[in-house]
Parts: sequence; C-alpha cells; structure tokens
Amino acid sequence: MKKLFLILGVIAFQLGFSQEGSSVKIVESKKIELTSELSKDKIELYNNSFLKFVAALKAFDQQAINTLISDKVKDVVTDNVIQKLSGGISFERKTEVYKSGFQKLLDNETYPGIQYKYADDKSDPPRDIITVIFENDGKILGVKPEYSK
Repeated sequence: MKKLFLILGVIAFQLGFSQEGSSVKIVESKKIELTSELSKDKIELYNNSFLKFVAALKAFDQQAINTLISDKVKDVVTDNVIQKLSGGISFERKTEVYKSGFQKLLDNETYPGIQYKYADDKSDPPRDIITVIFENDGKILGVKPEYSK
C-alpha cells in the first residue's frame, strides 16, 4: 500500500511539472525528511486543510476533495486513488502533528509539509506516520501514509 501512494505521488509531480508528456519515470524515494520548522499559524492553516481533507475522504466527497487538493495533482486523483487512500488512513483514530517543516520535491521546489501521528501511538518514533505536503496556500499536493512493518 505504501508503494502505491509513493508511486502515485511521484507520478503526480512528474505529470504536473514535466514538459514532455511522452514518458513518466517512477522513482522510489527514501523516507521523507522535513527540514526546519513551520510557524504555528502555518501549521494551523495546513492542519485545518488536512482535517477537512480527511473528513471529505471519510465521506467520499469528491467535490470537497477537489477543492482541497492542488490543481497540479487533480488530473491523477481518481475515485480509485481516493478509495485506496481512504484505506490507508484510520478514520477512527485521532491524528496530531508529529513534525513540520519543508520538503524539496522532484521539481526542485521546496514545499511545506506536516507529518502526523496517531494520538494513541506512544512509540518513538511513531509506528504509523501520515506525511502531507502542501502548497503555500494550504492546498494539498500529496498524502503518504507510512506504516512500519
């Protein structure tokens, strides 16, 4: 499941920023590491956006999801992708911010990101992390649930 979301994220960014539409390369990346810290008001903005996104995923509200995600990834976010992403996030468990910072992506742009952990996960580092990359305006570029084996 993790690889599917990773591949989806890579494909979305490749398609969004490629100048040639002839081929898409899939690159497996390492664990996402966030650098520096986001300000509290930015964390609040992005967290509100993520909570709305999770509520829309739970309700399978395609229209609400489309308003919350970036235009750069709308072409690749299908009903099938939404179903698979919904299966990767536990709606019964409460999430909280674990880390925040900036992440450099394939387009060499740096975007804000937040890593969430489940509130009931007391291990350090947390077993299950959801990494969310945002645009500066709060639109979601990518969501990647990570589960330890």
